This record gives sequence, structure tokens and C-alpha cells, in this order.
Amino acid sequence: MRYFVYILECADRTLYVGYTNNLEAREQEHHDGRGGRYTATRLPVRLSYSEAFETCAAAQRRERQIKGWTHAKKAALVAGDRDLLRASARHPDARPSPLLFFQYTSRKRSSTFRP
Repeated sequence: MRYFVYILECADRTLYVGYTNNLEAREQEHHDGRGGRYTATRLPVRLSYSEAFETCAAAQRRERQIKGWTHAKKAALVAGDRDLLRASARHPDARPSPLLFFQYTSRKRSSTFRP
């Protein structure tokens, strides 16, 4: 059985990401307003992108990854613009270090901490 991750473009130009094992049936459910609350209030929707996977777990992982992206990065994926997709990726240095977060929260909880 094959599984699919898909992106729908809604009438208000937002992008909806989901996964399914029957792409045609799921697209029809969204068109009929039965695909989910989010898309039901933003009809009509248009299938803009899909990827096929061999396992449900792989499709779910990819769906979760794409859902974490910005609208601009999702739009670059839909457009097939690899350069824009790469440019939209966050640089590792832009993320706060987990160690710094731990040090900050540890100090914050300390009774001797004074702002």
C-alpha cells in the first residue's frame, strides 16, 4: 500500500498539509467539505503538491516536517523552487542552543538570581 503527503491550497491562499492512503478519495472529501474543519471553511481547495511513500510512518514523519515549515517554504516546495527552498531553511546558528536554554532556566529558578 502507498501513502501520500499532500498540500492543498485553500481559497484564502493558506496551505493545508495532510497524509492519506487514497489521494483521490481524500481530495474529494476536502472538496465536499468533509475533509476537516480547517479546509471546510476555506473552500474551494486545490491539490497543489503530493509525495508518495511506502510506509505510513514515513508519510507521517514527512507531514510533521512540512507542517513545521513557514508558508514561504511550503510555497517553495509546491513551486518546485529548490533554490528558494534551500534559502528558506533555517541556519543552525539561528536556533537557540538547548544548553543555553537550560542554563538560563536553571539560573532563573535559583533563589539567588536577581534580574
